[in-house]
Amino acid sequence: MKTDFLIIGSGIAGLTYALKVAADCPDKTVTVITKSQSDETNTKYAQGGIAGVMDVNQDSFSKHIEDTLIAGDGLCNPHIVEMVVKEGVDRIQEMIDWGAQFDRLPDGDFKLGKEGGHSESRILHHKDVTGSEMERALLEAIQQYSNIQLINHCFVLDLITQHHLGYLVTKSTPDIECYGVYVLNLESKKIEKIVAKITMLATGGNGQVYRTTTNPSIATGDGVAMAYRAKGRIENMEFIQFHPTALYEPGVRGQSFLITEAVRGDGGILRNQQGEAFMERYDSRKDLAPRDIVARAIDNEMKINGTEYVYLDCTQMDPSRFKDHFPNIYAKCLSIGIEVAKDMIPIAPAAHYSCGGVKTDEWGRTSIKNLFASGECASTTLHGANRLASNSLLEAMVFSHRSYLASMKVINTISWNEQIPDWNAAGTTAPKEMILITQSVKELKLLMSDYVGIVRNNERLQRANRRLDLLHAETEALYQKTEVSPQLCELRNMITTAFLIVKSAELRKESRGLHFNTDFPNRSELLQNTIL
Repeated sequence: MKTDFLIIGSGIAGLTYALKVAADCPDKTVTVITKSQSDETNTKYAQGGIAGVMDVNQDSFSKHIEDTLIAGDGLCNPHIVEMVVKEGVDRIQEMIDWGAQFDRLPDGDFKLGKEGGHSESRILHHKDVTGSEMERALLEAIQQYSNIQLINHCFVLDLITQHHLGYLVTKSTPDIECYGVYVLNLESKKIEKIVAKITMLATGGNGQVYRTTTNPSIATGDGVAMAYRAKGRIENMEFIQFHPTALYEPGVRGQSFLITEAVRGDGGILRNQQGEAFMERYDSRKDLAPRDIVARAIDNEMKINGTEYVYLDCTQMDPSRFKDHFPNIYAKCLSIGIEVAKDMIPIAPAAHYSCGGVKTDEWGRTSIKNLFASGECASTTLHGANRLASNSLLEAMVFSHRSYLASMKVINTISWNEQIPDWNAAGTTAPKEMILITQSVKELKLLMSDYVGIVRNNERLQRANRRLDLLHAETEALYQKTEVSPQLCELRNMITTAFLIVKSAELRKESRGLHFNTDFPNRSELLQNTIL
């Protein structure tokens, strides 16, 4: 199969890019592939909203920029922050034009929320299902373009580069080029190749490398792992954001139900087992401190009290307002016997967002020619050491737009590579036991949660590295002799992503933002990114 534009991922980053290139190039083919259903994305599960300076009388670009820089703990690129904040307003308007409905006041103005780290109310939202609403609007919008093809259940195995043509490719190889991808068609069970002039990585996050995460099951770090195998540059993977308030349900592992930060913005209070509002002991901003501070505070309270959760107290909030603003959360709590007007909500931090990823420039270009990246799989230097709440959807829209602009300048200079060989599966056989894969996944999640979580130290990181080495060796041996499957390939990608997180954490000899190492409890004066 040949296509002009290939987009891997159907979340906000991928669909925004697809819409723009399709509109500007009606004579060119645009192919969007996703390994699950088209709406099963990290975007879909974004509750809180999207940050933007929509009320210049109460807010300003300078305030949003300053809030982002403070949250990023010194590692944000100020130029990128200013660019995203200022360009983001136009991108939000585009989303509205595509049909996204954000909550408004009776007079028609946006009903803006406030979240941790923000100095003003600037969060546009649709109840507590903002991401789902934006995903709906985007999927409807792409139906208008006959040159966009959306393919579900198509698992990407590898990016195609000169390596597949028989050349030695290393990190120092100049002008590595991406020619497309090999995919496993989950319906036909066949391995196919898609040759593309331009490829966009929009594969989302990697939360599934942890035992408990707010991410869906698809978030296995595929894009980052594929780019790393293709010798692309990866950056700042140690900065894994743990959302402070995921619903605690005894015995539930995997994807946890998210309690959006907007609940605390509306007055929710964190309390420990004794009922104490403890955040005032950790930060003057109390419950609305940046996420890294709140997550570490909760982690410390749980360790002090020997418990697996603390509470989010919403009993003092207006019940009707809560039900109107957070209907999804209200219904979920009620389904497990929690009446938010009377009962406190048990919560615990869960892996939520990767601030690092495939290194890009300000136009979304990666270190591999004709390969772009946008969204959570990318490291744009907007977030630095800690993402400010509700900046992620904004970042995805801005960088997908800028990737589109950069793509338009080169698309007519690129030809399809006609020399791509078929996938070589010689010597492989059907897997004999799935337990070899499922057990390795459990081991991976356990070691990452226990050794590379909210608080780390050198010994834990060393142990994680040794165990990852063993998992890697076992999995690669299985990969060489076994027919590929989504489960095996996801395990491979998760091991690679976990290795990058651990390696980056070992390289950072300080505590900064989301990375807290008890052996290096202080910040260094040397500001640097960890690039692998």
